[in-house]
Amino acid sequence: MAMLGKRRPRRERSGVSGLQGRQPHSPAYTSSRGDAPSRECEAQGLVIERLAHDGRGVTHDAEGKTLFVDGALPGERVEVAIHLTRKRFDEAHVREVLEASPERVTPPCNHYQRCGGCDLQHLAVPAQRRHKQAVLVDLLARQGIELAAEPELLAGASQGYRRRARLGVKLDAEGRLHLGFRARHSHRLVDIAHCTILMPELDALLAPLHRQLISLQAPRQVGHLELLASDQGSTLVIRQLKEHVADREAWRAFATEHGIHLGWLVGREAPALEWLTPAPLLSCRVPGVERELELRFAPGDFLQVNAEVNRQMVKTALNWLGDLDGETLLDLFAGVGNFSLPLASAGARVVAVEGSPSMVERLDANARDNSLGGELQLSAQQADLAKQKTVAALLQNIGPEVVVLDPPREGAEAAAQALASAPGPRVLYIACDPATLARDAAHLVQGGYRITRIAVADMFVHTSHLESMLLFEHSRTEKRRQGALVDG
Repeated sequence: MAMLGKRRPRRERSGVSGLQGRQPHSPAYTSSRGDAPSRECEAQGLVIERLAHDGRGVTHDAEGKTLFVDGALPGERVEVAIHLTRKRFDEAHVREVLEASPERVTPPCNHYQRCGGCDLQHLAVPAQRRHKQAVLVDLLARQGIELAAEPELLAGASQGYRRRARLGVKLDAEGRLHLGFRARHSHRLVDIAHCTILMPELDALLAPLHRQLISLQAPRQVGHLELLASDQGSTLVIRQLKEHVADREAWRAFATEHGIHLGWLVGREAPALEWLTPAPLLSCRVPGVERELELRFAPGDFLQVNAEVNRQMVKTALNWLGDLDGETLLDLFAGVGNFSLPLASAGARVVAVEGSPSMVERLDANARDNSLGGELQLSAQQADLAKQKTVAALLQNIGPEVVVLDPPREGAEAAAQALASAPGPRVLYIACDPATLARDAAHLVQGGYRITRIAVADMFVHTSHLESMLLFEHSRTEKRRQGALVDG
């Protein structure tokens, strides 16, 4: 798959991409235009042309104005209600599906119409994944990067996959207690009694948690709840705005009854975590070369929500990078070692850099606990990776053969610019935001890199969110590697 991605001249593109190409809008389509916050486009209905990157249907009214339609699929004829009018486009939702797409399915969750957690449950899972692949291809193309083949797909179960979630808690003006996720396009909470994407052991806690909150003496002092599943069982962390002794004991009894670990995070400013049950050593397992590796973490540390897909991503990194024995690898945005530890187990000398001091401590401990510590295997350090000078200094001082980037949604622009200015190492980029990835990929391609492997990871099934992995190689690096193979 060499030469998979290469730079090409920039060309104008439409504003969105989707599962099918843009279709001309017919003059027969009608809409009622006005200033009301919500209005209907009825008559013969509107035909949806494609999906936008965020999963909304895209069409045009009779006057050519673009409509983004929640809950609509390509090829469908729908009546819509417009709930927001803008200068260049309107936002709408489906009032009635007149002709349904063959890829429309019944959402598996009863809360789907109101909850903002999942936005693609009306679309069959294979079509969701094709859409995500198309989005990544389109965003790269907007940066002038054309792919010779479709991205690989890394995917797992479509339900019961999420191992962590944050639940909002609110007592309304009438005294009703709400526990759940935010409503779509709103700060209002939707009560969630059952969540199809949560791991079963976490989903089973939702109804008991609602009853528990109602029974508290001071439920208004609960900010939110965080649920977390690990190899040690289920953990609940309560964000408590103000100390309340009676409620503290009630929560302790709840944890005992349900056999869970319980953390108590108290205070509005700089809250400190206290364990109301014996403190657990939370951990999960990731694949190494010869054995499974144990990754310890704490509440608040970054942890991929989908364990199955994360394991596939780690295995893919090991496969793509191949023989690392004796190579120096720089892992930026390393977290607690999700990629650092497996790559060190492949024989690489890993320097893992993370911005959070507490996660650096756990990363270093994870290296020692998995017998990967020491000067020649894995060392951890803290640095501000948003600064190009910092990354450039790391590249100069360490001289890595491989660089791994696994940044937050803001991306790794400073690192990409530093690599483009001093090219050489192979770059494995793991991205949770395709738009910032495309921006950073453009810096690398302009610096002489090209994409040799690419994959979409369906980390968040039933949502428009996508993760991706790209392997970049520089022309001079490829020549060196090819020469070494010939000499060998």
